[in-house]
Amino acid sequence: MSMRARAAACLLAGAALGAQASEPCGTLHSLATHGGSSTRYALAMPAGAKVPLTTLVLLAGGSGHVDLDERSACARALKGNSLLRSQPLFVAAGFATVVLDAPSDQHGEDGLAGFRSAPAHAQDLALLIAALRQRMGGGPVWLVGTSRGTISAANAAARLSPEAGPDGLVLSSALMAGQPGARKPWVAQSVFDLPLQAIRQPLLLIAHEGDSCPRSPPALMPRLAEQAVAAARVQQVLLRGGPGAAAGSDACEGRAPHGFVGQEAELVQAVRQFIVDATGQRAAP
Repeated sequence: MSMRARAAACLLAGAALGAQASEPCGTLHSLATHGGSSTRYALAMPAGAKVPLTTLVLLAGGSGHVDLDERSACARALKGNSLLRSQPLFVAAGFATVVLDAPSDQHGEDGLAGFRSAPAHAQDLALLIAALRQRMGGGPVWLVGTSRGTISAANAAARLSPEAGPDGLVLSSALMAGQPGARKPWVAQSVFDLPLQAIRQPLLLIAHEGDSCPRSPPALMPRLAEQAVAAARVQQVLLRGGPGAAAGSDACEGRAPHGFVGQEAELVQAVRQFIVDATGQRAAP
């Protein structure tokens, strides 16, 4: 069976297994990473699921330090992030999900900060991908990043070999404009600082027409697509509508169009449909 056919079979089999995860936030695991650090992640699977299964590694924005609880494996920080809010819906769609925390040496105020674009961060994600493939019976592993998490996802996809890297990539509200001259140098970083032309996996770009965050202007999404010249498949999705920003919300946070507030189901459906299309199979009814 080809990689594409195997991926589609894993996805479609999982989609029929029902909406409830076996544990609310999954089970907590720890991985040895760079320089003697450790990185925790919460793995959730649909109830009754059997491997192999398509796994989505959800890379939150902001600091990236979601502060996973040792007992429940639930995030205690960044809970308003669009991917954390959508995680149960991804499970309901038949995916295994991984909520990834920041490495143990990146738990300060800035969290991952400039480490997101470092080669060592890409290698940490390679270790996670390898561990998940082993745990999940060889099933495909996709990286799904949002906001500043798109730097992490693109970094791994661009730097890692096809064997070590993810099977596909989803970038939502991609951080396409940095802030040159900021007090903290890493604030100037964007996905355009990475070798995007080296990305070979299928690539889905999702933005919201109403995103007014200066770091993720939807108008730059076509430029991002053009940079990924070697990607196996590129699709751009522009969501519209929704309730708009919640009262008092920052334009660059999750409770705004930047975070697809009120449109979590649309976000999940766009991701699911792209993965099905990228694997050459029709979606399950």
